[in-house]
Amino acid sequence: MKEEALALVRGVSDPAQALNRLREYLQAFVLRSFHESEAFRPLAFVGGTALRFLHGLPRFSEDLDFSLVSGDGYAGKVWMAKVKRDLTLAGFDPEVTWNDRKVVHAGWVRVAGVLHEAGLSTMPSEKLAIKVEIDTQPPVGARCERRVVTRYVTFLLQHYDLPSLLAGKLHAAITRKYAKGRDWYDLIWYLSQRPPLIPNLSLLQKALDQTQGADRLDASSWKGLVRERLMALNIQGVRDDVSPFLERPQDAALMTHENLEALLG
Repeated sequence: MKEEALALVRGVSDPAQALNRLREYLQAFVLRSFHESEAFRPLAFVGGTALRFLHGLPRFSEDLDFSLVSGDGYAGKVWMAKVKRDLTLAGFDPEVTWNDRKVVHAGWVRVAGVLHEAGLSTMPSEKLAIKVEIDTQPPVGARCERRVVTRYVTFLLQHYDLPSLLAGKLHAAITRKYAKGRDWYDLIWYLSQRPPLIPNLSLLQKALDQTQGADRLDASSWKGLVRERLMALNIQGVRDDVSPFLERPQDAALMTHENLEALLG
């Protein structure tokens, strides 16, 4: 399995793209391990990485994000221990940590040596890291689907549907303290879909109430809320932030105030 991962980056001239591919292979490996642990009974896959694996978003991602949709069978520590065993059996040198003391349970999967073997680091000890986060108290109202995914390996995912994923992205774009390029790039993708996507407004409202206070922001006015953030957006900053993760880094040039405003309609 490690040889398959290394084969993905042979001949890739751009180190950033090689790193993206290698990280994504390990993400798929973790997802398959979670599938084998039946983690997708209580969990739903969410966020930008879900959008890439499920819908082909042309942006690589760093983290694996999940929402707890059922308390039955939840065993985050056990699942992460299996990830470590599986990676070890596949020839990797993994280190796994897990912290379940907060509402968002978080852990890291760090793999030593693989960056050096791939020619992406001069230090044999440097580690490739993937963050895993599970929101154990997500806002209610998401709709879930199940799908078999084949990306490097094959696994079954439970995940938020597209309107619910869009609600999550809108919440991030509207409320995140510091603008992130991935949020605005992903919004361009969502708003470009045809027929147009309608966000899960019930989920968005509950998310806004949960983080901003009840009834402070109106989900049905999401376009206006996005426009307010857009007016203050440092476009060059968000372009620079996201371009290393794009399949075509030059596509960051599509991120303009004018294009975003036009997509909002």
